[in-house]
Amino acid sequence: MRLAGVILIVSSLALPAFVGLMSDLNVAQAQTTKAVKKAPLAKKAPVKKAPAANKSAVAKKPAGSKQAAPMAQPNRDVYPIMPLPERVGIQFELAWSGHYNGLVNGEFSDKSIAAVRAFQRDYKFKETGVLAPPERALVASLAKAKQEQVGWRIVDDRATGAQLGLPTKQAPNTSLASAGTRWSSAQGQVQIETFRIREPGATLATVFEQQKKEPANRKLEVNLLRDNFFILSGTQGLKKFYVRAEVRDLEIRGFTVLWDPATEVIMDPVVVVMSSAFAPFPGSGLAALMGPPPRRKVEYGTGIVVSAAGHILTDRQLTDDCNVTEVAGYGDAHRLAEDGATGLTLLRVFGASDLALLPLSQEGMAGAELTLVGIADPQAQGGGRAPSIAAARLNGDGLQPAPQTGFAGAAALDAQGRFVGMIALKTPVVASAGAATVPLPQATLVTTPAIRKLLDAQSVTPAVAPASATGVNAAKAAAVRIICVRR
Repeated sequence: MRLAGVILIVSSLALPAFVGLMSDLNVAQAQTTKAVKKAPLAKKAPVKKAPAANKSAVAKKPAGSKQAAPMAQPNRDVYPIMPLPERVGIQFELAWSGHYNGLVNGEFSDKSIAAVRAFQRDYKFKETGVLAPPERALVASLAKAKQEQVGWRIVDDRATGAQLGLPTKQAPNTSLASAGTRWSSAQGQVQIETFRIREPGATLATVFEQQKKEPANRKLEVNLLRDNFFILSGTQGLKKFYVRAEVRDLEIRGFTVLWDPATEVIMDPVVVVMSSAFAPFPGSGLAALMGPPPRRKVEYGTGIVVSAAGHILTDRQLTDDCNVTEVAGYGDAHRLAEDGATGLTLLRVFGASDLALLPLSQEGMAGAELTLVGIADPQAQGGGRAPSIAAARLNGDGLQPAPQTGFAGAAALDAQGRFVGMIALKTPVVASAGAATVPLPQATLVTTPAIRKLLDAQSVTPAVAPASATGVNAAKAAAVRIICVRR
């Protein structure tokens, strides 16, 4: 997505809803002009000359009516002083509501203001071009409802390193693809596939030409090539298709969407939003425009006791920027080491003689089915701190489904009840202002060889226990709640 902070949505995917963006790309000026005419701006009121001391124009009012305060171009005055994440959020949510199909970049041009007016007109508000608080709340709730309807989720694609938004209810099945990952519906009405190309002779232009011709049944409606990205869309057999790819450091990352016309009511706006949410390389996409998500002042996770000296492993992201890190029931924890590669933090508590230990498995993992043992967030258990379990399946190094909040740092047990890894839990950013969307967490498994490497580097001897000290009960006994307090 590294478009210098600008996210491009090509919205003429052979669909009426996508025609508007073509003006931004100088591809279909005539269609855009027609679309804009369909959403006329409020008629300009007649004006009378103001006194010399006040040059601003004042609209005439019928006789006997009360003179209103002047509103000279309120849209131009309000949006420049609005924070960028708020402007991006408005555009993003108006895209979900079906009123905006342009660049989601926070720049409020005539297209963005026309989208606001269109929303106001559809919901019987005064067409000011600026969302009042009740209107802002309504468009946010509409966007949230649409996201829940399709199961919208931001995911990290381990196969390509890209991040993308997915309609998980429309494409719930995951499998490996030739150059990335594939998500699809049961009968293949919707198919989403990522790809990553880094090979001698491959350039953005050569990949662009290849994608134009393969498969042979593609009929192009849009074919746009720029210095660092390209976009293709049209029909592929009986389906619609959309391709977006970007290049950085001789590597090309992209995604393709195929969907049946029967699903277009749902998928057309989803594909528009997917184009905005796509972040092929770190630090790009909507997340970059929205800025880092606010961290909770008090955050809860799980730690696993791994040595008799009070060493505890937990998730590094959980302990980021903590002013105080505490182990519930045992007091303050001293942070010994962090490992950015694995996402682990090693803590230690002193003077705790009753800690139960969980030994690391010395053998390989038995199957992909895992049992996670952690301590859920207090809000999820009425203020309690009891350990609980959740089932998950390993897919690459990721877990599906991701466990609930609080399981960052949870233990992963294989089918034989052995401690085979720890959960690193990440909450993705979903571009939606006003907390309109609650993002779903994503989880990865840090395996025991990586854990042993961290412990060896810190001269920590992991727990050694008999084979009987395995299973869910042993993991529950060794689980402790980690509390991070930030100012």
